[in-house]
Order: sequence, then C-alpha cells, then structure tokens
Amino acid sequence: MSPEPSRYGRSGEAFAAAKAEGRGALVGFLHVGYPTVEISLQALRALTGEGDSPGVDLVEIGLPYSDPMMDGPTIQRAGTRALERGVRTRDVFRAAEAVAGAGTQAVVMTYWNLIEHYGPDAFARDLAAAGGSGLITPDLTPDEAEVWLEVSDRHGLDRVFLVSPSSTDERLASTTAACRGWVYATAVMGVTGVRSQVSNAAPELVARIRAVDPDVLVGVGIGISNGAQALEVTRYADAAIVGSALVKTLLDAEDAGTPDDLSALRAAVADLAEGVREGTNLAAAGLAQA
Repeated sequence: MSPEPSRYGRSGEAFAAAKAEGRGALVGFLHVGYPTVEISLQALRALTGEGDSPGVDLVEIGLPYSDPMMDGPTIQRAGTRALERGVRTRDVFRAAEAVAGAGTQAVVMTYWNLIEHYGPDAFARDLAAAGGSGLITPDLTPDEAEVWLEVSDRHGLDRVFLVSPSSTDERLASTTAACRGWVYATAVMGVTGVRSQVSNAAPELVARIRAVDPDVLVGVGIGISNGAQALEVTRYADAAIVGSALVKTLLDAEDAGTPDDLSALRAAVADLAEGVREGTNLAAAGLAQA
C-alpha cells in the first residue's frame, strides 16, 4: 500500500523548495490549446525556464471552458479561441506530460463540469498517469466535493480550493482543511486580470487565513503583472500566481501575426522569476552587512 499523501502534496513541494531558498514561489498560468495545442505545449515548457534563466516553480495549466465565470477578458479571449480551434479535454494530459518532462510540477485549473463529463475517476487516473500533481477547482466548494475528495485520495492528487475576501472565518477554516497542497487566495473580488497595483485586501486575507490555519500554504492570485508585484505578494504569502500577464503575451504575438513567437512570454517569465528571487538577494545582502 502506498503511503498516504502529506497535507502539502506534490505541488506544495514547489512552495517548500522555494522557501528553502529564502523566497516565495512563482506560479504561472497558461491555457492548453492556445494559440494551438502544439504551440501551447511549447509555451507551457517555456514557463519552466530555459538554460540559465529561472522559470516558474509551479505551472498552472488552464483547461478552456465555455462559461469561465472567474476568468477576466484576457483569459476568456484566449480560452474561447482555443475552444474554437478544437482543444479537447484529453489535451490537458499532454500538457501535464510536457511540463513534468521539463522537471516542473503542474496543476490543472478547470471547472467541474468538464471533469464530471469526462468522469471524475477517469480524469484523476489519467492526470496522475500524465505526471500532473492535482486540480484547482474555482467553482467547486469542499462541501460539494465529495466525489473529488474521494478520487483525489485514490489517485494521490492535490486539491486546491479557492477563498476570497468575502469568505467567512468558518469558510476559511473548512476550505483550508479540505485542501491538499495549498489554498488559492483570490486577492480581489471579481474576475481575473492585470492590474497596476496588487489589491490591498490580499495581505488582510492571508492574515485571516493564517489565523484560522497557521500551517496552510497560501498562493495569492488575480492582478499580478510584473516581478515587483510578485515580490510584494511573496513578502506575506507563500506564492504569487500570475495568469493574465502571461496570456497577454501570446495574444499580442498572434495579433502581430507571429503566434509561435514566445520571446515576450520568455521575457515576462524572466522578469517575474527574477522578481521573486530579489527577496533572496535582499536577504543575503542583509546577512552580509550584519
């Protein structure tokens, strides 16, 4: 019998490894299927870094859905194009394999209807076989997740639920207790999208989460667009989650007639990765001066 997964699962290992380096972790989101399935696989691998350039610590693979209630216009636009071009649920397993092959953990962000249609046990089985670490389920709450709790245990997958500034302390406690890996804290009310400033509600929400569950790992998303903002978030959270700013580089490339040009994506990843590592550099400088 295989050992029971730890509370921090496999995706939480990425957070722990970053913490061991004295910094916060970086989570990067892209859809599978945009601008095409093949180019999206290249883009997802690019998130992990190339050569001497650091990349994200954890990849968040988006599975496009026709009614993405949480996604802002940038992510909706890319997801809609992916659906129009024939992306299929099974393509997410190819994406997980591509990321795992690059030596980085990957979780899938998807809406529950797609999992239910595929078959929860079959999806969990195939994701685990592809090397995926777990699921982020924005429209599924723990009290409605009996099936997912069961199959994620069966296949050793992480389960990441969402909390927001409107969550009660009771909801925060029940949600973090149901998570394996980490909890996704949405920093603002509303949909995803790039913002010039990170929400002031984020530090307060993370403090509330830690008050009800001091040991939980927390990733903060919605609004982060550059390395400085990512560093700001990792001063109080375990990870900064970036989506729209990365997806926009692919949209801009396609609008320019060069959908396979990933240079802007690579530059954005480098800025973000260097941003979270700036905290390590500052800490090291402080020790050197002490």
